[in-house]
Amino acid sequence: MKRNTLISPGAIKSILRRALPALGLCLIAFLAFDFPAAAQAIRNSSYQTVGYVKSDGTIQDSSYRTIGYFKDDGRVQDSSYRTVGYIKNDGTIQDSSYRTVGYIKDDGRVQDSSYRTIGYIKNDGTIQDSSYRTIGHASGTPARCAAAFFFFFEMWGK
Repeated sequence: MKRNTLISPGAIKSILRRALPALGLCLIAFLAFDFPAAAQAIRNSSYQTVGYVKSDGTIQDSSYRTIGYFKDDGRVQDSSYRTVGYIKNDGTIQDSSYRTVGYIKDDGRVQDSSYRTIGYIKNDGTIQDSSYRTIGHASGTPARCAAAFFFFFEMWGK
């Protein structure tokens, strides 16, 4: 009859002594890693991810490289923290010299400085151009962030 072989207490201590530091490092890395899942994806008309807006306002490209920031006070900054524009709470969009370049209306219309409609942001996050063609999707992303990403980043040099 064969007996069950147990691991000796000394062997268990030896294994734990070697494994615990590695497990601790893994836990620290896990907690410190900034997971992309915490960000809202910005997608083009083919649903390919073109960028992300994180909950802290960080704007990333599809490779998770930071390309800018939306600040709580309405400032839009590039990756070097230079202010490139402003999006006010009333929907006014301004360049870095405070010149008005556009508007985001309560009904989802996005207008240029001459009040011409250049696009739409639907309640479901669909982004459309002025001809109602879908150009992107930003479900879960604040309208002002989506409008800046699709309609004004190019003007701001992004």
